[in-house]
Amino acid sequence: MNEAETRAEHIDPALKAAGWGVVEGSRVLREHGITAGRLQGAGQRARAEVADYVLVYRNTKLAVVEAKAWGKPCAEGVAQAKSYALKLALRFAFATNGQSIYRMDTAAGVEGDVPTFPSPGELWAQTYAVQNASATAWRERFAAVPFEDKGGTWQGRYYQDIAIQRVLEAVGEGRDRVLLTLATGTGKTFIAFQLAWKLYQARWNLSDWRRTDAKPEELGTRRPRILFLADLNILADQAYNAFSAFPDDALVRIAPDEIRRRGRVPTNGSIFFTIFQTFMSGPGGTPYFGDYPPDFFDLIVIDECHRGGANDESTWRDILTHFCPAVQLGLTATPKRTLNTDTYAYFGEPVFVYSLKDGINDGFLTPFRVKQIATTMDEYVYTADDEVLMGQVEQGRRYEERDFNRVIEIKDREAHRVKLLLGMIDQREKTMVFCATQAHAALVRDLINQHATSTNPLYCARVTANDGALGEQHLRDFQDNERTIPTVLTTSQKLSTGVDARNVRNIVLMRPVNSMIEFKQIIGRGTRLYDGKDYFTILDFVKAHHLFSDPEWDGEPIEPEVPGPRPVRRGPEGGPPPVGPGPLPEPRPERLVIQLADGKARQIQHMSVTTFWGPDGKPLSPAQFLESLFGALPEFFKNEDELRGIWADPSTRKGLLNALAEKGFGREPLAEMQRVINAEKSDLFDVLAYVAFALPTHTRSERAAQAKARASGTYGFKQQAFIEFVLGQYVSQGVDELAPEKLTPLLRLRYHNALADAATDLGSPEQIRSTFVGFQRLLYARI
Repeated sequence: MNEAETRAEHIDPALKAAGWGVVEGSRVLREHGITAGRLQGAGQRARAEVADYVLVYRNTKLAVVEAKAWGKPCAEGVAQAKSYALKLALRFAFATNGQSIYRMDTAAGVEGDVPTFPSPGELWAQTYAVQNASATAWRERFAAVPFEDKGGTWQGRYYQDIAIQRVLEAVGEGRDRVLLTLATGTGKTFIAFQLAWKLYQARWNLSDWRRTDAKPEELGTRRPRILFLADLNILADQAYNAFSAFPDDALVRIAPDEIRRRGRVPTNGSIFFTIFQTFMSGPGGTPYFGDYPPDFFDLIVIDECHRGGANDESTWRDILTHFCPAVQLGLTATPKRTLNTDTYAYFGEPVFVYSLKDGINDGFLTPFRVKQIATTMDEYVYTADDEVLMGQVEQGRRYEERDFNRVIEIKDREAHRVKLLLGMIDQREKTMVFCATQAHAALVRDLINQHATSTNPLYCARVTANDGALGEQHLRDFQDNERTIPTVLTTSQKLSTGVDARNVRNIVLMRPVNSMIEFKQIIGRGTRLYDGKDYFTILDFVKAHHLFSDPEWDGEPIEPEVPGPRPVRRGPEGGPPPVGPGPLPEPRPERLVIQLADGKARQIQHMSVTTFWGPDGKPLSPAQFLESLFGALPEFFKNEDELRGIWADPSTRKGLLNALAEKGFGREPLAEMQRVINAEKSDLFDVLAYVAFALPTHTRSERAAQAKARASGTYGFKQQAFIEFVLGQYVSQGVDELAPEKLTPLLRLRYHNALADAATDLGSPEQIRSTFVGFQRLLYARI
């Protein structure tokens, strides 16, 4: 029996006999998708991880079962079952061939043969064998609440389920400060919603939670009051909209104008949303948060908590201190503790971490490539032939990247950079440009509108703090994937966080990024998935790519330093602090504006190089990529003839490309390698042959001419005409035009949708396929 027959005739009945799918509250998830498969380019993905069975009881995943065919040893599924169980954070895994069952306890390290599958109740008891009474009581209540799926339209990803489970376990065990660390774009708001849903439906609240001697039936005396606290209105609004499954009267958006209109803070509701700035404001300098009793909120969710909420120096901390009795959950995308020590010192170790590298390799985030661009004007020393339009120049000073557009402005330099970036991107793609200041963002906006091919005056718009409501409207239009204008946004600081724009294809860095936290946030603007988006590009004019080589980019976090005592502000000679905001800041120096001498702007030169990121999250230069590809190719073919044979058959060619992609050599890096070896007009076959055997490259036109000449003695006149048409598509579009799935579209294009005419000219479907596949052997024969 094959695996499908074994499952149907033996494994399914064995699970049913153990009570799975029979006992109330138990379910068997078959062919359960775990990951989506890393994006590889050209609409292709690596192989997704799919578990044969996942056993669910009381809305909780408990075990994975890996099935093998009747004739295979049971042990064949052991490694896969363990891998899936560890991925899903499940304690138990089983492997079976329908005859024997092998059980693995990943927590205790115990494994061996068992006669039958455990029942749902037995597996639940084994999973939670050692727990205190209070944690058990809350687990029972939480487990009774299924995730809200909006009629099946909302499906959580595996890591989101784990994050939710870890927080609930921490709360059940009595922790009042909890931290989750997940990369930007992985759905932290969705996790916050499902947590709130579970707590709301389970009627969890502080007063019941503190009762360690309460019986299960005594819990749930009221629904909780939950506060979602952000630092940007757009984040609070996005969260408010994401919680739409709750009853309307349960949701409250706390806004200053509403408080002033009512004359008091809102208290009727269950889920409250606001920003730090609103809570810190109030009449006469009295903050609004003080109008709530300290124990008013049962749970506070602090979004992007690394940006100040847990900082001991921040006034935002006063809010968290006031609501000290509440359970406080911090959400952050930045796990490195050297840069946000206070966050980790305040919340403790994160209960779950999901990194950018994990998200890209699992296929839930978009991969990226980096174009590093250097120009001959990255540094500047004044010479007498240049004109000073404004300010005072320092003779002999070398102005560096950190000085441009802050201390010194050279418009010709910025114009050159803008022309470069417009030439490197598809100008129809949504793009974000990060500039040094708001004034710089305005200059770049104007230069882009001057030099772009689009004539729409709003093609590029600026979104900064100074743009107010108009900037917010530009941002909303940019986020709307149905709109194409504005296509490009320039900003200085504002868009580094809080922008859920899924179709961003380019991130342009025109200012230094000195903070790893900010760098991760900026990169996160492009990682969200969107149909047809296989990757996004970072255009780096400021050497920010060096941060990718920093161990803190995506490595293991280091232990946090213990924060020192908060400094005390004192007056002169140690006396009391002065009244008021303190001394005025030093006046900013006048900006220096330079007009380059005639001809200098035309002499600005540049060079660029593209960097790739492998599955391990480390950068690869083109030379390193070439070297690693050379080392990997012997796994796939032994000699030139074998490569030609594989490549000449569309089905084996597709298998080779998929296998290469799973090793980290996807379509986009291979296409970039074509440019590196000056083979852009060649075939991907030429890249592989060049790397593996140092063969000279040939253009697609040369290959097509060879195939056309050889086909004249092999095929009839009408078949030759069809082959010539296909070759024309191949020359202009590339090797993907020769894939099996392209045959019908090519026929429709050639015969203007009259497939009956194609059959008259070319024969039966089998004969057409034979011609389509057969001529490709001529295309890849030796030239």
